[in-house]
Amino acid sequence: MEPCLSDMTELLKTPLNDLHLSLGARMVPFAGYSMPVQYPEGLMAEHLHTRAQAGLFDVSHMGQLTLSGPDAAAAFESLMPVDVMGLGVGKQRYGMLLNAEGGVLDDLMFVNRGDDIFVIVNGACKAADLAHLQQHIGQRCTITPLPERGLLALQGPQAVTALARLLPEVTQLVFMTGASFVWQGVSLFITRSGYTGEDGFEISVPAVQATALAQALLVQPEVKPIGLGARNSLRLEAGMCLYGQDLDPHTTPVEASLNWAIQKVRRTGGARAGGFLGAERVLAQLDQGAQRLRVGLVGLERVPVREHTELQNTQGQRIGEITSGLLSPSLNQPIALGSVQAEYAAIGTQVQALVRGKAVPMEVRPLPFVPNRYHRG
Repeated sequence: MEPCLSDMTELLKTPLNDLHLSLGARMVPFAGYSMPVQYPEGLMAEHLHTRAQAGLFDVSHMGQLTLSGPDAAAAFESLMPVDVMGLGVGKQRYGMLLNAEGGVLDDLMFVNRGDDIFVIVNGACKAADLAHLQQHIGQRCTITPLPERGLLALQGPQAVTALARLLPEVTQLVFMTGASFVWQGVSLFITRSGYTGEDGFEISVPAVQATALAQALLVQPEVKPIGLGARNSLRLEAGMCLYGQDLDPHTTPVEASLNWAIQKVRRTGGARAGGFLGAERVLAQLDQGAQRLRVGLVGLERVPVREHTELQNTQGQRIGEITSGLLSPSLNQPIALGSVQAEYAAIGTQVQALVRGKAVPMEVRPLPFVPNRYHRG
């Protein structure tokens, strides 16, 4: 998830802005907000600390909202190719809002909380997402934005150790589940999930208490603040899409290799097949294949490749482009996601990236680049 195009002209601040500045963060514009790109120790140290211990991320720029009413789940399904109606209470799922052509307007996470569906969308997309929801399903359910809440992500193998000192009950959560908690009289909603490939939590907190909670976590010996730079390198090592680079309104879920996120019940032959925006194109691609696919790529030389770099076959013919790329801090080698013609998507296929006029050899590799370490119980 993150970022997508925004029409905001003035930078907004998250509830943690003053805390970031007090910690020496370097702030940059991101998704319409002023956000910390890194702290004094730098991206590499932050990245490796998160992989080894626990990192705290401010993701309060992201949008939080609820859908409620007896028809909310069915209504939400009309906009996404995923199973909403069959999701159990307390369970979380990844979803994608689609346009009429099957392109991805945004990717998101949602939880069935019993009384409502709690949804987290990308920050710069939240205004457009809300308008899209109101237009298509506003008559079928109640859509309630939650701008008064902040959002923290605590990620890494020691995240549960640190958070459990404040809230011992969080140890009962497993990957992709969520529940309500109370900390010092403050109402929290916590899911065991995140976007790093590590075990971790995302914590919805009233904005006015967000700084106090962040400070309580940062005094734990395992926890350090982490900025946007390491957030990006961690998600790329985990093989996860970044909205606006690996996903956009012209790319379908199948073209983004997100077939795993489309449950059988919504596919051809399923009990609730189709019935969502763009279904004809998406189901045809699921059944017949897409002409292009997202793949993982590893550089065979130590030359980083960046988004929009041209990809070629070994004969020098254009076959696609890099959508995300960097030098992996964990692996110390170039990694990337790229969109290629389907005939070049097989694992082990040799391709080349055109970097400053030089052909740099790369190979299609399985995702994720770094093994996931989710807590599944």
